[in-house]
Amino acid sequence: MAKTPSRLTQSVTQDIQRLLSGPASPVALERALRHLAKWRSHLLENTILQNDGDVVQGGPFKGMIYSCRATEGARIARILGCYETTLAPVIEEAIARAYPLVIDVGCAEGYYAVGLAMRMQGTRVMARDENPKAQESCAALAMANGVGDRVQVGGLMDHADFDICTGQETLVICDIEGAEEALLDIGKAPGLAHADILVECHDCMIPGLSNEIEKRFQATHKVTRLQRATDGSALPGWMEQLSDLDRAIALWEWRSGPTPWLWMQRHD
Repeated sequence: MAKTPSRLTQSVTQDIQRLLSGPASPVALERALRHLAKWRSHLLENTILQNDGDVVQGGPFKGMIYSCRATEGARIARILGCYETTLAPVIEEAIARAYPLVIDVGCAEGYYAVGLAMRMQGTRVMARDENPKAQESCAALAMANGVGDRVQVGGLMDHADFDICTGQETLVICDIEGAEEALLDIGKAPGLAHADILVECHDCMIPGLSNEIEKRFQATHKVTRLQRATDGSALPGWMEQLSDLDRAIALWEWRSGPTPWLWMQRHD
């Protein structure tokens, strides 16, 4: 007898049938492809967790317990340690500088907030996110990694909150799905002139946003643009047995378009 498909298989099959039930179009095929790729990503994630556990395997935060689900994007690249791999040199630079204060705006479940607190023993981290579930996950992740006393979790930041940057060396990390257009306004938030800023610009949502933000900070900061990249060397050895497609999906971060990062270091 044929094996009964799992609930997940049945659910994903129904989703694909629904996505492809209308007129044939490239848009419908793309939606179906992304849905299938996310399904496969979850299966690969489960296999990695079964084989290797829930500890980050490489990158700047190697050894971090990462027992929570990602509140956005793929978890698998975080576990492998190759998530947003182009940021690794900047993260190491920040760690070497040992900022007394890190403000992580859009902290999600705390990958950067907790990872930086682990690597920077004398640093206080303000982790901010508007999503209560993300706040809960970030606090739990901080506790699991022994840095709950230095990761202060809260909600939204406003312009005046950045005044705290004037009294100490500060690193601001910002990933807020396009809301950086309104928040990172140095005219309304003059405290940002005193901070180094690492921001993901969601050009896929607001075309040209990275150029606009770069212009805002050119007078006060040295701006370096960081584009997307992947690091196949992060894949564990047992993944050599997988197909090229599975290996590519394991590195996929679920992005739908360009999201360049700007590394903006204040002028001395």
